Amino acid sequence: MSAETETPDFVRATRNAYDAIAAAYAEAFPDGLADRPLDRALITAFGELVRAAGTAPVADVGSGPGHVTALLHALGVPVFGVDVSPRMVALARRTHPELRFHVGSMTSLDLPDRTLGGITALYSVIHVPDDHLPATFAGFHRVLMPGGHVLLSFQSGEEDDHLRLTERFGQKISLDYYWRTPDTVAAHLTEAGLSIEARVMLEPPKDATRPRAYLLARRPE
Repeated sequence: MSAETETPDFVRATRNAYDAIAAAYAEAFPDGLADRPLDRALITAFGELVRAAGTAPVADVGSGPGHVTALLHALGVPVFGVDVSPRMVALARRTHPELRFHVGSMTSLDLPDRTLGGITALYSVIHVPDDHLPATFAGFHRVLMPGGHVLLSFQSGEEDDHLRLTERFGQKISLDYYWRTPDTVAAHLTEAGLSIEARVMLEPPKDATRPRAYLLARRPE
């Protein structure tokens, strides 16, 4: 059986969608986190926690154009990006040639056990279906060193919901979005053996309707 056959349908659909919109996405969001000081502050706090714990690297999963990877690097964090979309990875490599990016899925991280000091997954777990979320977080637990941290962010709301987009940036796609409450995501993290250390809710940015949730979790020592 080929690796492509083994790839879940939702991973292929997510990869194909972001391959189709990669250039337009990067053009629409050229400044990354420049206009989001609260997001930057939370990522900075995560970086300080990771640096204080040692020199183990951080995986920025769902790294897209590389904005978060670049910010962590600027903070002195040893970091690399992982994205399911080859075109997104190519864009990130061109924009940040000094950093390392590779193609991969957060649902099946090809990394040894207990090797990461941290994981960031910002606005990327929204494409993982409910029935794949427990295994994804179990994978996070596996690759984290004891004491390592996970920082998640995701669009949220008062209840869990699901949306499928069939067009974005003028491209025909099939991309699923799973909106979840912080309680739902926190419960999955806890079941995976990770302890919740912080929850932050941010109001929707301009031209958006959903609040944004940040969860900080840690693999116990």
